[in-house]
Amino acid sequence: MKRTGAGVLLVAAVLGMAAGFALDQLLTSMGRPTFTPAVTLPILLVMLGVLVIVLAIPIRRATRSGTSGAINPFRAVRVAMLAKASSIVGAAIGGLGAGLLIFLVSRPVPPSLGSLETVIATAVSGAVLVVAGLVAEHLCTIRKDEDDEQPGVDA
Repeated sequence: MKRTGAGVLLVAAVLGMAAGFALDQLLTSMGRPTFTPAVTLPILLVMLGVLVIVLAIPIRRATRSGTSGAINPFRAVRVAMLAKASSIVGAAIGGLGAGLLIFLVSRPVPPSLGSLETVIATAVSGAVLVVAGLVAEHLCTIRKDEDDEQPGVDA
């Protein structure tokens, strides 16, 4: 499995930003109020980041203890994939929050403080989820054994 690259995260953030800006633009053009994320969204994103790291810590301990029998490779892959998905989702939601924020501050009328706080909290918690996902992905890295053969290489 390849680690999550900066390009994938950047594309997810840009797509999320465009979606957030376009959503508010569309709602405003239809005469409706702008989209404001729920207050619980940033809380859930941070809780997901903590959960991903908590799930990755036992894998890190097992890989560093030297007892290779204690590592369940399927669990390690599942947690690594959860970490990868979390970082991509965090980038997309952080970008969505940034797009909503750009729309709000670019209007001539100042936004209400309550909606501005939740949009900023959503963008920041998306960034926190990206960092947590990348840290958990690093924690799930299993060292390569010396006796593993490379495919296509004759020993």
